[in-house]
Amino acid sequence: MTVLAEQQGPVAELGLADYIGEGALLLGAGSTVMNQLALYGVGKGVAEHSNTLDRPLDRLRTTLTYVYVMTLGTEDERKAVARMVNRAHRTVKGPDYTAFDPHLQLWVAATLAQNGEFIYEKTFGPLSEAARERSCRECWIFGTALQVPQEAWPATRSAFTTYWEQMQGELSPDPVVQAYAAKLLSTKGAPLVLRPAIALQNLLTRGNLEPHVREILALTWSRTDQRLYDGFWTLFRAVYPRVPKPLRTLHSRLVLRGMRRRLREHRRVM
Repeated sequence: MTVLAEQQGPVAELGLADYIGEGALLLGAGSTVMNQLALYGVGKGVAEHSNTLDRPLDRLRTTLTYVYVMTLGTEDERKAVARMVNRAHRTVKGPDYTAFDPHLQLWVAATLAQNGEFIYEKTFGPLSEAARERSCRECWIFGTALQVPQEAWPATRSAFTTYWEQMQGELSPDPVVQAYAAKLLSTKGAPLVLRPAIALQNLLTRGNLEPHVREILALTWSRTDQRLYDGFWTLFRAVYPRVPKPLRTLHSRLVLRGMRRRLREHRRVM
């Protein structure tokens, strides 16, 4: 697809595999996690069991591995990674939640779907209705690869919107989760050279969220933040689409290559 085509308007033939590897989508990684944390069972499970704070880059690698394998990998690779995720989830449980709860897994899958569409449209402009429908159908794999029944995934893009809006009423504050979210966004202990990048990711993470989700997670937002956020997207939209697509999608190919190498060498993938 040419830059001109991307900028002129909706493109009907786009599917999930056509844009899931875009580097731009990483700009929504933090807000995707925050949306997940805002649902009590997911938030408690992550806050009480995740080791992201101890190995953030490795956790990003494993998350991207799951996303790219499910959308760009082979059937055998999808099955192998799903088994690994299930093994990792065995210990993620508490008195009132479990990582094997299809309701929680459906929400996590929905946040991945929402992020892909949201960031794509922030970067390139609106998807066509046909592309939205196709991508929505294809996103079911994020949940059904694990414990979500296929019939639980919204059958249409309109049904997905209804589900998303209904789920906003289930999001709720929790002090443990709020403290965990604050630690995820903190630059404390980070090398000085990385702090500007972390600060930018912090801004985008908070800015990509709906105001009520920021409130649930006790995340601040100001007029200055909004101006910086809007300014970033104005600049990013002007520059990013002009980067050749092979460079924009290089990281997704590297993640898949690394996953396949780990599988061959019987090393930990997830």
